Amino acid sequence: MKKTFITRIFTSKEALLYIMTISMVVSFSAWTSLLNNFTIEVASFDGSQIGILQSLREIPGFLAFTVLLVLAFIAQQRLVYLSIMLLGLGTASTGYFPTAIGLYITTIIMSVGFHYLETLNQSLSLQWIDKNKAPIVLGKLSAAKSFTGLLVFILIYLFMNYLAMEYKYVYLIFGGFTFLLGIFSWYLFTHFKETVIQDKKIRVKKEYWLFYLLTFLSGARRQIFVVFAGFLLVEKFGVDIHNMILLLFVNSILNMYLAPKIGKFIVAFGEKVTLKIEYIGLILVFTSYAFVDNVYFAFALYIIDHLLFSMAIALKTYFQKIANPSDISSASAVSFTINHIAAVFLPAFLGMVWLYSNSLVFIIGAVIAFCSFSLSFLVPNEPQMGYETTLKKERK
Repeated sequence: MKKTFITRIFTSKEALLYIMTISMVVSFSAWTSLLNNFTIEVASFDGSQIGILQSLREIPGFLAFTVLLVLAFIAQQRLVYLSIMLLGLGTASTGYFPTAIGLYITTIIMSVGFHYLETLNQSLSLQWIDKNKAPIVLGKLSAAKSFTGLLVFILIYLFMNYLAMEYKYVYLIFGGFTFLLGIFSWYLFTHFKETVIQDKKIRVKKEYWLFYLLTFLSGARRQIFVVFAGFLLVEKFGVDIHNMILLLFVNSILNMYLAPKIGKFIVAFGEKVTLKIEYIGLILVFTSYAFVDNVYFAFALYIIDHLLFSMAIALKTYFQKIANPSDISSASAVSFTINHIAAVFLPAFLGMVWLYSNSLVFIIGAVIAFCSFSLSFLVPNEPQMGYETTLKKERK
């Protein structure tokens, strides 16, 4: 019997990956794009409080390995749907609790859903997508993420600029949409059987040490961008919510165009070259953040910074090539925990540093990026299982 277009969608693993990506972006883009202005204008946060909030947000990421414990009782797909709904619930309730304690609680709820969903998304992407076309598909998923983010930013701009909508209603709309998307996906998508039985035990394998270390440093760098780059624009340059949304709008447009090309670049030149370019770019961007005094130059840095993170696809495909297929679920969860080790304490610590010197925060980011660049020389030109780093002999 010939499948209809709708039937093909709800029986497609790739389609579900797109749904997972879209659901993450709808809520998280709304949450992050409004956060700096919401915390300053409504909740009256200072640098220390925003640092604490961001540290709390990353605790569920640090505990991402608990996904494996939950998977002992529930299938991966069902946990995906529950995570989508939890993400939506936390986002929808954010605007109704504009106090430090209220925001800390809603942030944790949102973050549990987001980090479980992100962990499962990475795991299932690497399980379901063929290695040869993984960079290209991941690039397309990144472009879809940007397109969805673009729509979110347009709607937020319209809601707040023309309808003068309050923050709480904007959070409710996007969080509610994500929650409903989780419910509909649960009932409409077919259940996919595992082609490779995944190891559900928590294991840290020595073969993946370079991947783990690069992931740790990536998490540390990412916190500086996520927490303090936008905060710099609002606090130092007085950028309002409308201009922040426009800036994110430009980021999305550029990423939609460049992400698929980055995927093709990885296929053509390999993970090692791509990672080196990313890390060199981040060193220059963070150093520039430390001394920027012109708002338009700060805008340019923010855009370049955002685009460089699209190149992180290379770290995922590097892992896919060196990993035993049965390790992907377990190693993805462990790597997410490793990614968030620094995230638990770094924002709060750097929040205190920020009160002394915001330039020093970005200098620390440049040092971390330099460490990543140094380690990238250990990534093989053609990584594979058994040849995870250049310190090992290549398998013939």
